[in-house]
Amino acid sequence: MFLISTRNFPPDIGGIQNLMEGLSIALLNHGPVKVFADSFENSESYDQNSKLNIERISGFKIFKKYRKANLVKEFINNNNLRAAFFDHWKSIENLDSSILNKTKTFCLIHSKEINHTPGTSLNKRMLNALNKATFVIANSNFTKKLVIKLGFQNKNIKVINPGCNYPINVNNEGKKFAETIYGDSFPKLITISRLDGRKSHQNILMTIKNLLPKFPKLKYVSIGTGDEKNNLEKLTKQLGLTKEVTFIYKSTEQEKIGLLEKSDILVMPSILYKKSVEGFGITFIEAASYGKPSIGGIFGGEGDAILDGETGYLCDGNDLNALYDILIKTLDNDHYKKLGANALEFSKNFSWDKIVKKYIELI
Repeated sequence: MFLISTRNFPPDIGGIQNLMEGLSIALLNHGPVKVFADSFENSESYDQNSKLNIERISGFKIFKKYRKANLVKEFINNNNLRAAFFDHWKSIENLDSSILNKTKTFCLIHSKEINHTPGTSLNKRMLNALNKATFVIANSNFTKKLVIKLGFQNKNIKVINPGCNYPINVNNEGKKFAETIYGDSFPKLITISRLDGRKSHQNILMTIKNLLPKFPKLKYVSIGTGDEKNNLEKLTKQLGLTKEVTFIYKSTEQEKIGLLEKSDILVMPSILYKKSVEGFGITFIEAASYGKPSIGGIFGGEGDAILDGETGYLCDGNDLNALYDILIKTLDNDHYKKLGANALEFSKNFSWDKIVKKYIELI
């Protein structure tokens, strides 16, 4: 039997949420799975339709983390586990090593959540928590190098890229929605991410303005919401791009994959923003699974998700000229189609049945 303890889980939205869901479901092929997850809006409906045995923990954050730790402790004591998985160092922090030593334990790291200055209280807490795990699993080579730089010296750190939950079939609803949004536009560009400073939406918008003379039928769709929503709406109006740009703040799964399937290129050249950096970028693999190339940033772990020049390109998202030139290179002579075909083949390496075996081998 396997245990999953996670702060991030559907129906909440995000890359780590998708990762923990995919890992949990993939483990079902190797034994029963018990999930302890935070409660979110519509959790009850999600749980009723899930194959997983999910127990939700609600309430104020300060009390919730101790209540979850006690439930996990009790479960480990009363069950013969093959392994326990934790999505975040804070998910393992409040558990004693004497409890954790009763089974193999995996703590996943992603980059942003570990990026605390050496010597600070958060850095010390993070290192102490990670040292409790049998294995620390970095989502990319970049994240592994980052945690070592931050002071983690344990030899049991492994790189296992996230698996991909896609592709899934797009139904008629998704196809019609995408057709309504994109119409006969070209090129069809898309970003799927939170609207925060790291994702470089503002530079994408300014690059779109520069591309319009060459591609007057261009359409750009951004799926997701976040703190930069108002600023990006304002910039879109200032640039006169209200016709060419569509922000979709909330979408169904079918609407999202419908737009992804219909698009030509996924554009997400993430930058360094305060302590926030892209650890991997599962969205690039999701796009690849539909045969779409991606343009990502050069500062984080995108190099594990995009083969530069083969399945897409990496560039400095701060550099408008670089972003413009790479989009032109990708679009000229239909080069994006060849990149997309390569991306589709590459994405097959990230199927969950392959990724989960890397965990099973460690167990």
